[in-house]
Amino acid sequence: MLAYTLKRTLVAFLILIVVSSLTFSLTQLSTDPAMTIAGETASQEDIEAVRKLYGFDKPVVQQYFDWAARSLRGDFGESFHYRQQVSEMIAGRIGTTITLGVCAILFALVVSIPLGTLAAMRPNSFIDRVALFIAVLGQALPTFWFALMMIIVFGVWWRMLPISGNTTWQHFVMPTIALGYYATPALMRLTRAGMIEVLGSDYIRTARAKGLRPWTVLFKHALRNAIIPVVSLAAVWFGFMLGGSIVIETIFNLKGIGWLSYDALLRADLPVVQAIVLIFATFYVVLTFLADLLNAYLDPRISVK
Repeated sequence: MLAYTLKRTLVAFLILIVVSSLTFSLTQLSTDPAMTIAGETASQEDIEAVRKLYGFDKPVVQQYFDWAARSLRGDFGESFHYRQQVSEMIAGRIGTTITLGVCAILFALVVSIPLGTLAAMRPNSFIDRVALFIAVLGQALPTFWFALMMIIVFGVWWRMLPISGNTTWQHFVMPTIALGYYATPALMRLTRAGMIEVLGSDYIRTARAKGLRPWTVLFKHALRNAIIPVVSLAAVWFGFMLGGSIVIETIFNLKGIGWLSYDALLRADLPVVQAIVLIFATFYVVLTFLADLLNAYLDPRISVK
């Protein structure tokens, strides 16, 4: 287990290095940061002065190492547009994004695992067809359209829930459903497929032949093995929700990191964009790493591969 953990740690570290270097290089090549800071009406002399002041005249490799060294200390520089420290801007908004991501993945798991398990216990039954309908509907509905429909129905017509802001828990109900429902079909189908395979295996038939209770066979023996790929996929989806909540945060005006990244892209605010991409990539890598460790704990055979 220790060797497996060290191996996964090395892989995660290398991935972060690659992602950070690509992020820095692509954002630097996408626009001239000196011109962005100086403004469109600035003269060439002013642009050159800004380029020298911020160190943009240095080689890209040196700029990357300087930026990486500062980032390791939590210093992501200053926003070109807001003239604030990027770390302070992110710290004030990251709680909203994490809250939305956690609620959305919990909603997806609470819906998908029970439905997938029930569908696997009764293939081709009514509950199986209901689960299939939910999965197909979840894949067919665009997230932004589903969010707008909920705003119209629950926020405008029935006035049950607030449609913007993040001050109370009610503000997160519709964003959670809109973001979580998008991940539900994949998690539910994987749970159903895994449970059908496990329930038909020899050791499950042996457990039933020993006279074990049906719920003991289902939860202690079947679900524990069937849930392993679901854990990995849930970690991937959680990382995707943290990084892909831009649309939902913009629609519901949640003002989290997703909204901040959208605003920074519109304004070509490179320090903010670079910091957010690095943070999202770190979230994604760490979550995948933890999922691998959890899978190795659930199935010790994984750690010896």
